[in-house]
Amino acid sequence: MGTWVQIAGALAILAAFVAVQRRWLEPTALLALTLNIVGSGVLAVDALLEEQWGFLLLETAWFVVSVAGLAAWARRRRAPSG
Repeated sequence: MGTWVQIAGALAILAAFVAVQRRWLEPTALLALTLNIVGSGVLAVDALLEEQWGFLLLETAWFVVSVAGLAAWARRRRAPSG
């Protein structure tokens, strides 16, 4: 993958991080989770293609945790209120 794809993935993760730190978003907000999933997914694929195993481990873990967060978000949305 190209440098621009790597930068886009990193910027997605950093945007979520800054938004959560500034309290513009909750860590469990759909936008924060989506930015983390997209960014870490892009970077994980790049790390796999480039055989950067430590980076692949980091980004895959970030991706899995973010997907688990998205699944929890979806369960909360489906839960009956009251």
